[in-house]
Amino acid sequence: MTTINDNYLKLKAGYLFPEIGRRVKAYTEANPDAPVIKLGIGDVTEPLPEACRSAMIKAVEEMGDRASFRGYGPEQGYLWLREKVAQQDFQARGCDIDASEIFISDGSKCDCGNILDIFGDDNSIAVTDPVYPVYVDTNVMAGHTGDADAAGKYEGITYLPISADNDFAAEIPSEKVDLIYLCSPNNPTGATMTKDQLKAWVNYARANGSIILFDAAYESFIVDDSIPHSIYEIEGARDCAIEFRSFSKNAGFTGTRCALTVVPKSLKGKAKDGSDVEIWKLWNRRQSTKFNGVSYVVQRAAEAVYSAAGKKQTEELVSFYLENARIIREKLTAAGIQVYGGVNAPYVWVKTPDGLTSWDFFDKLLESCHIVGTPGSGFGAAGEGYFRISAFNSRENVEEAMQRISEKFTVATVR
Repeated sequence: MTTINDNYLKLKAGYLFPEIGRRVKAYTEANPDAPVIKLGIGDVTEPLPEACRSAMIKAVEEMGDRASFRGYGPEQGYLWLREKVAQQDFQARGCDIDASEIFISDGSKCDCGNILDIFGDDNSIAVTDPVYPVYVDTNVMAGHTGDADAAGKYEGITYLPISADNDFAAEIPSEKVDLIYLCSPNNPTGATMTKDQLKAWVNYARANGSIILFDAAYESFIVDDSIPHSIYEIEGARDCAIEFRSFSKNAGFTGTRCALTVVPKSLKGKAKDGSDVEIWKLWNRRQSTKFNGVSYVVQRAAEAVYSAAGKKQTEELVSFYLENARIIREKLTAAGIQVYGGVNAPYVWVKTPDGLTSWDFFDKLLESCHIVGTPGSGFGAAGEGYFRISAFNSRENVEEAMQRISEKFTVATVR
């Protein structure tokens, strides 16, 4: 009989968001009239910017003419898009990144997992705790970990706890690790990393021959000028970091699918014989073999993000969700609930009141207010006692959800 990849059997019972979906489905089936508002997953709700829609329509029309029709595109992405990304996202911020170092893809989530194809099984791994589950689960799938313990922590992964006690800033490990996952603005806590904090990590990585996998999917939500948008704003990062970005949250591409990964050509890894190998060449080979590129129509839509109209419209989208985050943050605070994040990020990280567990708080919100959020424990053991609320929803739903909490769910009601 055909064998399977047994590493999948080491995964916990269910990926966080499907488990939330299962519980919400059971609740709504038992309570069909309950007006449930979902502030759980980070899925956008507002329409694609007009500039992007217009670019897509024009591109579709081009595909209907033999003279302008396009088939397979370059696996790395069309040069006209990569040049705009390089110029406006990186070079404009003083980052030494060239268009040839940018790879257009269908999602930063995909790339965060696929990047493991080019790294060895014997690398030691560090993640923050709590953490975006994809970082851990894809390493489990790839066979880079042992089994999970009772707390859900996998053997072979170094967990770096972040909480209110350390201002959600992970301490640099005392031991050497090879692959380091950093996310700023952070999912799920909404915390951001300062230049000094990033510089310390870059220094550590360079000193230890480590590589930082830097997830900047939410960088467009940074409003504080002192906070880096890219790890390449830090001197030396070209030699130790890969950066992932996405059009999903700033331009509403969650259903359209377009993202990018930056792999500097100066970044090196070690072969088993001790020789240096260019990471760019390996990633280019992987993408050329396993990926056929993002569609022409979608890349034209992404290109429109960098137009004058596209910039204005995406800035308005980001401001809309940040205003949602402000409303959530202020209303929860007024209800006596302690909150973090939601300033330079679209997520509000909530301290569960009166010692409720993350899933108990989930059930309380669902049953008393018909509101869905995300239990912090689903992001890791250190997320227990916290809860994530997403600002990705309509203004009407956000205001209604916060009104319900103000009326029905205060600290006093759970005592």
